[in-house]
Amino acid sequence: MPPKVKISKDMIIEAAFGIVRQAGAENLNARTVSQKLGCSTQPVMYHFATIKDLKRAVYERADAFHTQYLLHVGQQREGILLGIGLNYIRFAIEEPHLFRFLFQSGLAAESSLPEMMDSQQLRPVLSAMQEAMGLDAGQTKGVFLTIALFAHGYASIIANNSLTYEEEVIAAHLEQAYRGAVLAVQEKERGNGSDCNVI
Repeated sequence: MPPKVKISKDMIIEAAFGIVRQAGAENLNARTVSQKLGCSTQPVMYHFATIKDLKRAVYERADAFHTQYLLHVGQQREGILLGIGLNYIRFAIEEPHLFRFLFQSGLAAESSLPEMMDSQQLRPVLSAMQEAMGLDAGQTKGVFLTIALFAHGYASIIANNSLTYEEEVIAAHLEQAYRGAVLAVQEKERGNGSDCNVI
């Protein structure tokens, strides 16, 4: 008889992440996780006192996955900022359950936009953008916020409806939003001579 597999906390989080990714957070409970792992509900409840605690752990896992997805721009012709914006929208199309879980579940640790901008998960995204655009940290955050809100609007509409993803149209709109955001930063800090033409 083979030895019993010890169910770890990480195994539970990965199984729960898979459930949310494939079927949505509404299908996440101790029973579905235990079925996916082939065990009783006891290990799930041992590691997580409540399903809300498990959802918070899965949220952190999904947030890290989302950050890596955004940063996977490689050598895209459109440049890093546009690449991140398009990836944000692609994520809503390719991972609709995770998108809704991350942005429409109320589980985010941050309770305001300034808190979101200072979150640990966002730092790699902002650093990559800052390096590509040659702006300071404050300017980068300002440009990012404009693009993020614009991309989030597009992504939300697509994730919650059966709309066609037209990348060229969306890319053109993102580029206009980017140029407007950079212009606003330049006007605010007139005289600094920053010229941002890399997107």
